[in-house]
Amino acid sequence: MNTLVKIAVILVLSLTGHQISAQTNFEKGMTKAFDLWEEGKWDEAENMFERISKAEENEWLPNYYIAQMNSLKSWSEKDEAILRAQLEKAQEHLDIAMTKSEDNAELLIMQAQVYTNWVVFDGATYGMKYAGKITELYTKASDLDPSNPRAVMCKADWEMGSAKYFGKDTKPFCEEIKTSIELFDTFKPESDFHPNWGKERAEQVLAECKE
Repeated sequence: MNTLVKIAVILVLSLTGHQISAQTNFEKGMTKAFDLWEEGKWDEAENMFERISKAEENEWLPNYYIAQMNSLKSWSEKDEAILRAQLEKAQEHLDIAMTKSEDNAELLIMQAQVYTNWVVFDGATYGMKYAGKITELYTKASDLDPSNPRAVMCKADWEMGSAKYFGKDTKPFCEEIKTSIELFDTFKPESDFHPNWGKERAEQVLAECKE
């Protein structure tokens, strides 16, 4: 697993709290899944999320995390067949999650992440197809939830990468990264199991801005 994936996993798990007392079956299952993930037992964690998603038909979070796990795995995957299977599974569970929770900023952000996986893997093939959609998804997520730091950070990170590629000034996006960090400092997830990742990535990007 490469360094970027390790950082991503650490930030996801370290910022996901675990309730201990008076847990519902859903909470117990989610806690177990996160514990397995933290222990590096990706397959077992993913299977747990899948069982929860089938048992809790109205909960979008298990499907979200299955999508996220497959997105994270694909960052370091070089085999197209394996990557395709991972991202198709991520898309399948995002589609399910979106039927459970409409106009959900977190799901739009994760959809943009999955499209980005395709672009990073093969920009020549997927850049034209997904680049515009990625920007639109982050913009819509920000419109739906202006206080969501992931929407601000991911959009700025994405646009900064595009600016670097085309030799354009990245300073405006550095300012947006600063804004996202301010939002991270005040952001409170809806529950211990809701997404709360991204601050470490924002800080890393901001540090690169100062180099």
